[in-house]
This record gives sequence, structure tokens and C-alpha cells, in this order.
Amino acid sequence: MIDVRLLRTDLAAVRTAQARRGKPDVLAQIDAAVALDTKLRDLTAERDALRARVNDLSKQVGGLRKAGKSDEAEAVMNESRALGETERQLQVDFDGLQAQLRDVMLRIPNTPHVDAPDGGSDADNPVIKGPVNMPASFGEHQRIPHWETATALGILDNERATKIAGAMFTMQRGLGATLARALCQFALDQNADAFEEIRPPSLVTTATLTATGHLPKFADDAFAIERDDLWTIPTAEVPLTSLYAGEVLDEAQLPARLMAYTPCYRREAGSAGRDTRGMLRAHEFDKVEILAIATPEQSPTLLQELVARAEALIAALELPYRIIEICTGDMGGSHHRSFDLEVYAPGCDAWLEVSSVSWFSDYQARRADIRFKRHGQKGTEIANTLNGSALAVPRVWAAICENHRQPDGSVRIPEVLRPYMRGATSIASK
Repeated sequence: MIDVRLLRTDLAAVRTAQARRGKPDVLAQIDAAVALDTKLRDLTAERDALRARVNDLSKQVGGLRKAGKSDEAEAVMNESRALGETERQLQVDFDGLQAQLRDVMLRIPNTPHVDAPDGGSDADNPVIKGPVNMPASFGEHQRIPHWETATALGILDNERATKIAGAMFTMQRGLGATLARALCQFALDQNADAFEEIRPPSLVTTATLTATGHLPKFADDAFAIERDDLWTIPTAEVPLTSLYAGEVLDEAQLPARLMAYTPCYRREAGSAGRDTRGMLRAHEFDKVEILAIATPEQSPTLLQELVARAEALIAALELPYRIIEICTGDMGGSHHRSFDLEVYAPGCDAWLEVSSVSWFSDYQARRADIRFKRHGQKGTEIANTLNGSALAVPRVWAAICENHRQPDGSVRIPEVLRPYMRGATSIASK
């Protein structure tokens, strides 16, 4: 969340920055937070004054009793008890207002970076690189949607996946399953030079999902296990971000670089009938995430590094791609600055988002209470977090089936994946 102190010291700047998102409800939320914060501070002053008065009366009682003035001492005691009851009610009111303020603050998005492009929707996202690896033209054999190719090759069986689990679940078979696993292992191996591999839990607490900004706003998109107050993770970003929740790191430990392969679970609320064929959109999919916890000074360079690492993976798979920067009107609520990598799929005739790389400034770390201590300085500071999809399987898998489809209907396996494919160099009909 943003720092509530900014609403007191630089409200105009906060409103100006948030206005760039083009969402009037955000400004209304800011106004509500300011009103609650004002009430809370007024109540705090009233409560503290009352406590001071009670303390003063307690001292008077002691003096009066020593002086043998029992009646006067009892009267003062009665006043103190009455004020004590008022103080307890003020504390109840304080706790209620504090909870209301936190709820509003949790819903206010991050402030966009000054260099983030202005815009109202995804139509305004500028292409900052590419297209790269885009051929002058595609063959007719590449214009076949991946779900047709994959079904014909026997490597995608969504019909049985639906029988097992319901709509919007997918299932790869044979070399299709091997290809999915190969993509994940390739992404892990390519980032192992600098990132510690973690295998986090796939179920997390409400607090953990709240820390990244997925709650309360995106509760409808998450799968909840209400009996145990647990949630399935929509991305490894969620458990990795909270790895150091509530801790104070030494500056020398930063940047902390983490990566994880996990299954990811998303309801995809509101997406029924949209991009649900093949591998484009599903309730469950595999992904490798890379994440960094850093100082504010380290973050801009790390952001570019994460983008470069995601790009290197897509380039190595010999896929046509481009990089776009997300404009303020399309930016996620937690994001400070964000870039997407998109791959062109000739069979779908569409650019598919395959990676999102984002800098969250101190927004997530404040929610998770991740701090660091600078050498030789007193106190602590809120850290910064960044993350990126090193490789999300479904759309990359689909793009390989379309871009690398051969005239005979087989799919050529990119060179970099062959060491993981048990000797297979292509996927062909049996």
C-alpha cells in the first residue's frame, strides 16, 4: 500500500499521480482515506488527553489519601473510573476507524512511476522493442491454430481434462507434457546463475495473498479453501514476496534474487467464452517466476535486468516477439512500472502476452512489512519488490506449436529445448 503519511504531507502530488490512472473511484478512495485518517488523528489526540487526565487523577488520589482526605480521594476515584470507561469506548472507536482506514488503504493502487507512459487502456501501450524475429511472411502450414495441431498430434487432450476437472482445464500428453516440463526446466536453468531456486507452498494464507495486492481486490479471481482459510496461489510471486515478511534484512543481503517453478491457479472470472480454446486461458497452468527484493536505488537496474532475462528466453525459443510498456490506464493496481513481452502466434493471428515484468516500489513490501537496515544508519526502511514471468507455459507452448509447425503437420522442437526432450527433435503423428 502507499504510505499514509503521504496523504498528510503531499496530498496534491498523490492525487496528481493517481489521476494518471484515469479511474475516478481511486480519487474517491483517497478522499475517504484522508477523512478517516483525520478522524483517527483527532480521536488519538482526544484519547491521549483523556489518558493524561486519568494519570493525573491517579496521582491526586495517592496524595489525598496520604493527607487523610478519604472522601475527596473517593470522589476523584469516581471521576477517574468514569473517564476510564470513556477511554475504553474511545479505544473501541479507534480500533474500528483504524480497521476502516486499513481496508481503504489496501484498495488504493500504487502511484505510477513518472516515466510510465500515460494512456487509458491497453490500446495505448507503446511498443518499445520489436517486432523481433518476425518473418516477412508465414506459411499456410503455420496459420493453423495450435489446438488443431496439438489435437491432431495427440499432445493436447482438453476433452478429458474437462471430464476430470471441469471447464477451462487443460491436459498435455506425451511429448506435449514433456514440452511443458522442458520449458520450465529451461527457464530455471537459464536463471540459475543469479537466482536461488525455491519450491514454495502452493497454498497460502489470507495475509500472504494480501501482501502482494491480490486481496482484497481480486478475491473473485482466486480459488479459496474456506475450511482452512487458505488460497491457491495465482503465481509464485505471492509466496516468494512474503518469504521475508515481517523481517528486517541487512542492506548487504540485497538484492535478494529468488525464482520458483509452481502451478498457478486462477478463476479467470468474466472470461467465459473468451480465448478459452487450446492453451490460451485456463484455471491451472505452470510458470517459472523470477523475483527480487531490493533497495530503491537498485530497483531501476533490476527492472531492466528482469526484462532482459525474460526476453532472452523467448528469443532463444526462436519466436517472434515484441516488448511493450504498460500505460497508466492499463497498469495493475500494485504496479509502479511494468513491461509485457508478447509473442506472435500465426495460427491465432494474435499477439499473446507471455511475460509481465513489474516494479512495485515499496507498495508490496509495506503490506508485507519487509524492511532493510542500511550500514551505519539508525532505523529501517521499507524494501522494494520486483518480479517477472520468466516463462509461463501455456501461451509459449501454443506459440511453439504454431510458429514451428512444419508443412507435414509436425512441430519442430527449438534447439535449446532438445536436451530436455529425451532425444526428440520434433513432434509428429504416430
